[in-house]
Amino acid sequence: MSKPTSSKLVFPSKLSEVPAAQQAVVDAAKEAGFDEKALFAVRLALDEALTNAVRHGNASDPSKQVTLEFTTEPNQLTIVIEDEGPGFNPDDVPDPTAVENLGRPHGRGVMLMRAYMTDVQFNKRGNRVTLVKQLDCKLPHKG
Repeated sequence: MSKPTSSKLVFPSKLSEVPAAQQAVVDAAKEAGFDEKALFAVRLALDEALTNAVRHGNASDPSKQVTLEFTTEPNQLTIVIEDEGPGFNPDDVPDPTAVENLGRPHGRGVMLMRAYMTDVQFNKRGNRVTLVKQLDCKLPHKG
């Protein structure tokens, strides 16, 4: 049983920075004992959250920064991603599974984060998301 470890990364809002930040979290989760299914879920949710922070939050402005903090515990990974943008209301994101939205490119990221993580919380301003993945949590069964 390992003790909790925390890390913090701050990087400019450039999509080219996302893979290295994502890999740092995945490596920490792997070291903490997360299996391949959990790592897939973490990788997917992180890609969406980090890309959203760069593209939508900071409007791909490299003078703005994205802050990524993550903590691994024996059975849990907590990730906090914050951008310098104005924020948004996640409740205003259209349901991407609704027939009228199937062709629209927006809303899938938040849906995927919620589907693959144990818990997803946004701050009131909407510029910080907290993603939690618990090892003993099974992905929702669709079928």
